[in-house]
Amino acid sequence: MNFVMKAAMGGGPPDVGKMLGGEEKEEDPDAAKKEEERQEALRQQEDERKEKYAKMEAERENMRQGIRDKYGIKKREVAEAEAAAAMEEASEGSLTRAKKAVPAGCGDDDEEEESIMDTVMKYLPGPLQDMLKK
Repeated sequence: MNFVMKAAMGGGPPDVGKMLGGEEKEEDPDAAKKEEERQEALRQQEDERKEKYAKMEAERENMRQGIRDKYGIKKREVAEAEAAAAMEEASEGSLTRAKKAVPAGCGDDDEEEESIMDTVMKYLPGPLQDMLKK
């Protein structure tokens, strides 16, 4: 009953100070040793996990290699390297070959454009020629 009255009056239970961290904890003399053991156990578990997955991956790779050998499939890295080497080689008639330089006489020369305009002007009637020259 006394506890209920204190709680109702705002005094709160006697352990509230401990719950809120008001009192300092008693330090365990073996806490550092326990923490060290815990860290070592975590490292050991991590190493075991890595070994397990490395073993599983090795088994998978052996299975993959068996399938590759059975069906004559090349390993992905080897196939990609060969494809890259083939792309680098310039082959005549291929759509992917390197572009050649434009030969002289072909292309956008001002002289050719003027001669084309002169040729067109020859075929136009006189009044249209006068309009285009202005």
